[in-house]
Amino acid sequence: MTLRLSSEVFEIETAYPFGIARGTHQRYGRVWVRLTDDDGMEGWGEADPSYYYGETAETVVAALAAYAPALPADPFDLEAAEARLAATLKYNPSARSALSAALHDLVGKRLGVPLWKLWGLDPAAAPLSSFTIGLDTLEVIRKKVREAAAYPILKVKLGTPDDRAILRVVREETDKPIRVDANAGWTLKDAMQRLPLLEEMGVELIEQPLAPDDIDGLRVLRAASRLPIIADESCRTAADVPRLVGAVDGVNIKLSKCGSLREAIRIVRVARAHHLSVMVGCMMESSLGITAAAHFTPLLDYVDLDGAALLKHDPFQGAGIEGGRVTLPTLPGLGVTRR
Repeated sequence: MTLRLSSEVFEIETAYPFGIARGTHQRYGRVWVRLTDDDGMEGWGEADPSYYYGETAETVVAALAAYAPALPADPFDLEAAEARLAATLKYNPSARSALSAALHDLVGKRLGVPLWKLWGLDPAAAPLSSFTIGLDTLEVIRKKVREAAAYPILKVKLGTPDDRAILRVVREETDKPIRVDANAGWTLKDAMQRLPLLEEMGVELIEQPLAPDDIDGLRVLRAASRLPIIADESCRTAADVPRLVGAVDGVNIKLSKCGSLREAIRIVRVARAHHLSVMVGCMMESSLGITAAAHFTPLLDYVDLDGAALLKHDPFQGAGIEGGRVTLPTLPGLGVTRR
């Protein structure tokens, strides 16, 4: 069997400019990947590159050209295919994750079952997803919180001198659980000073408070914090988990930084072996990218898969998080269709 690779660059746009500690954007270049077998059946995946991890839509397209000769003849050869891709060209995790999703999609379609069923999971076990409030003016943040009334959990972006004012505005509008994400925007001193405020505001957890490599700082902060600390940028692959033991309470998986669905599952297993909680997060993605990650949410403690819910227009239809509840497709493979 021969798998034919094709790709298409497309743009997504958020309803509001989306701000985090590293900057604000509203338009994002994404890559739709398709693998077609000899019977004309297609497996789909989405690459969601990030400048932070050294990728753009253009680098994804170039990487896909390098990966094409390493694609398996048999789409069921998932483990060997992943290893071969990683050996062919290092890094480029969003490009590899798109190929991983497309291979898994194709396998599920050939077997006639959705991916969650292939893994023996129960969709009802998926935790509720949070909905993110990005950095903005206080007036717009207040408006965003009101518009997110249907979501039971909010994730609030912090990492600025206005953190106190942002949290107070959010708390004036809602008493629902909130999680905060500094996107590595704090120093250890900043984070220590904010702990009393975070506790006062009823924050549920703190995501990536410090720079990714400041593991010693995370250990000091965790020892002082009564709130769980979740590593995002500090944890790319399963190999990063052991060094984080004792420094954080959990890790956040993103397909676009770990490189494949199989690596995501490995992170879950290694984290569980070290008694760490596990979250899944996302970049700004369409439902094609979100759905690939949504299929393993029944294995997790926290979910933050709101990327598609933040868009002006979503070109795909798949998993949903309406009202915070993760709904998984019942169609074979990823179960994603084009709108």
